[in-house]
Amino acid sequence: MKLSENTVSVLKNFSTINQNLMIKEGSVLQTMSTMKNIVASAKVSEVFEKEVPIYNLDEFLAALSLFDNPELDFKDKFVTMGNEGSRKSLKYWYSAPEVVTKVSKEITMPPCEVNFNFSDKELSDITKAAAVIGVPDMVLENGSLRVTDKKNDEANHFSMEIDYIKMDHETTMAVDHKFWFKVENLKIMPGTYEVSVSKNKISNFKNTNVDIEYFIALEPESYYGK
Repeated sequence: MKLSENTVSVLKNFSTINQNLMIKEGSVLQTMSTMKNIVASAKVSEVFEKEVPIYNLDEFLAALSLFDNPELDFKDKFVTMGNEGSRKSLKYWYSAPEVVTKVSKEITMPPCEVNFNFSDKELSDITKAAAVIGVPDMVLENGSLRVTDKKNDEANHFSMEIDYIKMDHETTMAVDHKFWFKVENLKIMPGTYEVSVSKNKISNFKNTNVDIEYFIALEPESYYGK
């Protein structure tokens, strides 16, 4: 088996969410942060025939980089990597399954109060702004996204207007709401996303170009109506 460029990109992204990964049988890759506040799921072109527990995903990716588009042969306890006709090969041992974080159940999004499209440029702008002015929080409120420090009323902030796309747009805008995120939890691949946010303090970011989505928990201060 050879891993596609997209699958390698997914694995690199997943390594920013959790350093270990359990690859399950089939074509769906899933990961969850150690704090259990981020879950990501991607459907890839490859079909894995057995479970592959990887303790250090960065190390696994570094091993892949030793070869140019290597062939992978997944055995019961290890995977071999190498190029056809090459004198070089690498044996990479799986970790013990019990030390790897697993996504034990599927997440079903509850009804959502807010939906909007989040372009690649908007995502880049808002995360770059948060880094430039050194703030940790992002809030969605009344048709705008703002990055700031919620613990400091005089903190610098950057905001952008967004268009809610739910049918009852006017009703949603009339209800006072603040949905708080940690900027550090926006560990999503570049691209345009359909975003859904629920008053139950969970959000869903679904990529419109590749089959990957993220469930990101909101911060406790979030509310919809008071």
